[in-house]
Amino acid sequence: MIPILAAFQFLTILPAVVRRPFTAVEMGRAVGWYPFVGLALGGLLYGLQGALRFVFPDALTAALTLSVWVVLTRALHLDGFMDSFDALFGGFTPERRLEIMKDPRIGTFGMAGGVLLLLTKFTVLVDSPRFFFGLLLAPVVGRWVISLAVFAYPYAREKGLGRDMKDNVGWPQIVLATLTALAAAWIFGGWMGLAALVAGGLAGVLAAGYMLRLIPGLTGDSYGALCEGVEMLVLLVFMGLSHVV
Repeated sequence: MIPILAAFQFLTILPAVVRRPFTAVEMGRAVGWYPFVGLALGGLLYGLQGALRFVFPDALTAALTLSVWVVLTRALHLDGFMDSFDALFGGFTPERRLEIMKDPRIGTFGMAGGVLLLLTKFTVLVDSPRFFFGLLLAPVVGRWVISLAVFAYPYAREKGLGRDMKDNVGWPQIVLATLTALAAAWIFGGWMGLAALVAGGLAGVLAAGYMLRLIPGLTGDSYGALCEGVEMLVLLVFMGLSHVV
């Protein structure tokens, strides 16, 4: 149970159950449970949105749902998305980009990227049907891509939490994460869910490849950027397919 609890405590704002630092091995094994955390988060948001629509207009429902989404994750991935935008577009050398990524301040590129990301998510949520499975699956696919990225790509820094995860994640965690994501996509989204899963995986590969052209490896901020970008893509895929079908 420790890896599951580590995943929830690291990725969400839920109260800590284990009141001690997790070991590097535990953090590595927790990576396999990331999509499960995403499923719990998505289910909560899905239910919340459905309930709020009975009380509030669509725009306010979308705003409240998105606000809860950010709060439940402590804006962890959003912060990584904004830091990555600042670093990748504001630096001119790999060393400078990594330095910018560590700076807690948000610059112009990061602010613009964060605003556009939230605006896109908000717009999709406003226009979504009452029972919108894209909202349920977006956190699953986003965290599945994190699991793959931790395992498959080099880590940029010699020390840190990301390094601990990278050094201790293996095939069992990737198999668990992928099976969880596949099952959730098929059960809750059918062929549309599988399409969103494939699109998210391809987008993650392309985005990670672009990042590795600019920095020597991924970081925790990179993982957050991948998650946020893939979540947005899944929402767009579901919205686009729902209009076509």
